[in-house]
Amino acid sequence: MEYRSETPALQAGAGGGGRGLLQEMRRQLRVRHYSLRTEQAYLGWVRRFVVHHGRRHPRTMGAAEVQAFLTALAVEGRVAPSTQNQALSALLFLYREVLGMELAWMESVVRAKRQRKLPVVLSRAEVERLLAQLEGRPWLMASLLYGTGMRLLEMLRLRVKDLDFERGDITVRDGKGAKDRRTVLPRALVPALRLEVERARALHAQDVAAGYGAVWLPHALARKYPNAPREFGWQFVFPALHRSLDPRDDAERRHHVDDGMLARALKRAARGAGVDKPVSAHTLRHSFATHLLESGYDIRTIQELLGHKDVATTQIYTHVLNRGPNGVCSPLDRG
Repeated sequence: MEYRSETPALQAGAGGGGRGLLQEMRRQLRVRHYSLRTEQAYLGWVRRFVVHHGRRHPRTMGAAEVQAFLTALAVEGRVAPSTQNQALSALLFLYREVLGMELAWMESVVRAKRQRKLPVVLSRAEVERLLAQLEGRPWLMASLLYGTGMRLLEMLRLRVKDLDFERGDITVRDGKGAKDRRTVLPRALVPALRLEVERARALHAQDVAAGYGAVWLPHALARKYPNAPREFGWQFVFPALHRSLDPRDDAERRHHVDDGMLARALKRAARGAGVDKPVSAHTLRHSFATHLLESGYDIRTIQELLGHKDVATTQIYTHVLNRGPNGVCSPLDRG
């Protein structure tokens, strides 16, 4: 939805005519291989920016309007610093990459200071109670997150070929920072994962018989390997129950399962398990890292498994350990 009737400034091209501003921004985002979620978020922020300033064209605005918009988000919208910074990134992309305006004021716009927060971590007993409340596909997905440390979207985007049952590892493709890495494949999940793969095989066979079966491939892989989209190895490990129209090109395909399904299941499971902490898919990733540290694994190994660029990011888990070389015993607990 382009809000064409509400925002005429967005209908004008990047240079004042021709291709619509949002259409051109979408094209530039896709040329640079931004994810679909980032694309949707950036376009949404540009819409809100234009509407906030009376539907003026971005070319007629500058640092004052950008700062005023960011201030309104913080003061009136009370958004988190990370949300405010995402809005700024979207506007900087608009001016630099779409409008081609490299202006001095861009460097002077102040980014919100990110808050340092300790991650929510479940105890081993809480993880056991949580998983005991789940069954079927939600149980497998939650167990895989806790057993591998993957991010939610990394797990959802797993292809059949990324599971190596013989070597006992999982290849995470195009993770955060556009990097590939390997993580452990829990032996306890092998039987359930094999069943899930066979389920995906049956759905793929149905799609092929119906004249479909071509899965979406990132970037130019579909052109480089024209037969790959229909090969079973490229299919998602966790396919959706129904085919849907791909927003990138309106082709009917079977995508991976929606992430909301697991979020709802985890919320119910936490309530049933008596876990009062906020539980999300990322909580299981945090618990994976913390429990490995508690077991004595070195932080560099955990950094590689998590796919952190900087070990400093991984070190935050040392602050939530219950015991260990950096642990402190309360004087009340000393004999």
